[in-house]
Amino acid sequence: GYVEKGHLVTVTRDELVGQYVGHTAPKTKDVVKAAYGGVLFIDEAYYLHRPDNERDYGQEAVEVLLQAMEQDRDKFVVVLAGYEEPMEEFFAANPGMGSRVAHHVKFPDYTVDELMQIAQMMLEQQEYEVSEEGEQAFREYIERRVEQPRFANGRSIRNAIERARMRQASRLFDTEETPSREELLTIEGGDIRKSSVFADEQDEGPDSDEERETDSEEERVEQGAAS
Repeated sequence: GYVEKGHLVTVTRDELVGQYVGHTAPKTKDVVKAAYGGVLFIDEAYYLHRPDNERDYGQEAVEVLLQAMEQDRDKFVVVLAGYEEPMEEFFAANPGMGSRVAHHVKFPDYTVDELMQIAQMMLEQQEYEVSEEGEQAFREYIERRVEQPRFANGRSIRNAIERARMRQASRLFDTEETPSREELLTIEGGDIRKSSVFADEQDEGPDSDEERETDSEEERVEQGAAS
């Protein structure tokens, strides 16, 4: 085969960038060496480039990677993954990286039907069901959500289900009667329509924490999690 061993080393910014001067280069070199004979997969690689922070060490990691990709290009394969627009900005800011990455593959987003299937699979794994009204609401949710910024395909679906479950639990907690097992495991349309995606339909306004995707890598990095 093309690589000697074929193993996969998956990393993010955390595994490459140090927190102080002189820490990033050896950290990145260790990761590169671990990938020799296999594939180095860098998820959301654009977070290595943070031009808004002059003290950031991400560029140092990029330079180490560039050197390894040139001098040791026959020893391992590098795959850089991320959303299309920020990846284009990353390559534009690092021409050397763009010249060394010859193949770019764009994966199309899932269709609404495919996202519904993913949601159904996730719900079944959690032993939850969605009522008929809830299923229609979730389809409408997806149709709206895919047109909004920072839609993350399967991850956004998982987040939406988690929030719907939280709203369902809150709704049942406020009821006077003890809910049945079926009620405990069924998500209704209202549990989904309280999302801010449906803000134009709501009189009282959506839940305050809705649809900001605060658990996404994008915002966690902006908040200092250094992914």
